[in-house]
Amino acid sequence: QVQLVESGGGLVQPGGSLRLSCAASDIIFRRSAVAWHRQAPGNERELVAHMTDGGITNYAESVKGRFTISRDNAKNTVYLQMNSLKPEDTAVYYCRLATVWGQGTQVTVSS
Repeated sequence: QVQLVESGGGLVQPGGSLRLSCAASDIIFRRSAVAWHRQAPGNERELVAHMTDGGITNYAESVKGRFTISRDNAKNTVYLQMNSLKPEDTAVYYCRLATVWGQGTQVTVSS
């Protein structure tokens, strides 16, 4: 089964930027849609961004214009560039490929 390993989370001030990475262990990544989700304490997990294997993207309204999902099929990796971060973006961020989830990476936006 494919495995997903995330990295890039951390603490950032409001208005700052972070880039999350998610590396897949299997070439099946190249033929699959991928997504980023997040879950804040007390909230349900929500979809943040999604990209088809053909490169079509869609975003949650709350992150449109600030977050960008991209993929590098040569590296079996999906990225989430997050700019103009807000305290309400604080959450654990998960990547997903079909029904497989990464372990999550914490993003904290605070001054």
